[in-house]
Amino acid sequence: MTLSLNTLIPNAFSISSGIASDAISTTKELKDGQTTKFVDGQAKTAGGPQKPYFDDVGPRNITAVVGQSAILNCRVKHPGDRTVSWMRKRDLHILTSGIHTYTGDGRFGVHHPEHSDDWNLHVEFVQRRDAGVYECQVNTEPKINYAVWLHVEDAQATISGPPEIYVKKGSTISLTCSINIHSNPPSSVLWYHGQSVIDFDSPRGGISLETEKTEAGTTSKLLVTKALLSDSGNYTCMPSNATPASTVVHVLNGEHPAAMQTSSTSPIQGVSSLIAFLLAASASIR
Repeated sequence: MTLSLNTLIPNAFSISSGIASDAISTTKELKDGQTTKFVDGQAKTAGGPQKPYFDDVGPRNITAVVGQSAILNCRVKHPGDRTVSWMRKRDLHILTSGIHTYTGDGRFGVHHPEHSDDWNLHVEFVQRRDAGVYECQVNTEPKINYAVWLHVEDAQATISGPPEIYVKKGSTISLTCSINIHSNPPSSVLWYHGQSVIDFDSPRGGISLETEKTEAGTTSKLLVTKALLSDSGNYTCMPSNATPASTVVHVLNGEHPAAMQTSSTSPIQGVSSLIAFLLAASASIR
């Protein structure tokens, strides 16, 4: 009598097949709770379509300058047939839904390149009142949202250094003015000495101006060589589309240790000296 392997172990081949199958099959749980099964290196997703989620790759805090543009980023992965909207938090006003705009304010609009995950809110000619929280929303159940804070500041010029600058006669006065405007730089930057516009072609000579416009903003550098006592006074940087900034320059004739020390004295030291002086004066009166 001859017995086959199947007769002795009827399930031998099914057992071995099961072992082989298990050896090459693995599962992995995705971050949205779904399970993906890998068979022979091929991913097989189980549990239905993936749920939408926000790909948090953009900044949550955006700073814009009055009159400039602002972009609030929102990236949604696997939106499926869900609708992506933008809402202004302070008044719960729906600004956009899908690619459509639902506000009479034409400064707002959504930018969504075809087949992309990006749903970016564009705000043109930003105003002070635009500051606040904006939410990118997906109408899942329950709804999910992604908040972005828009901060708005005035277009402003600033002059590097302390409000008062001390230089020696015959040295170079160097003043650097920065304007925090990026997308629409000023058409001109004027420098004033007192009430008069600085004339670079004046007989005095030795005056030059370097202006650089980059994506980071505009920088204007004023150089006055061989400083004279008459060069002392108030200097103002005045951009065509930003609030001006001023500083006071003192040209010193020879060594004046007390004045030179004032320029390097910290605000705390200055206040301390003033308090000491007042106390001493009070004591002498008594």
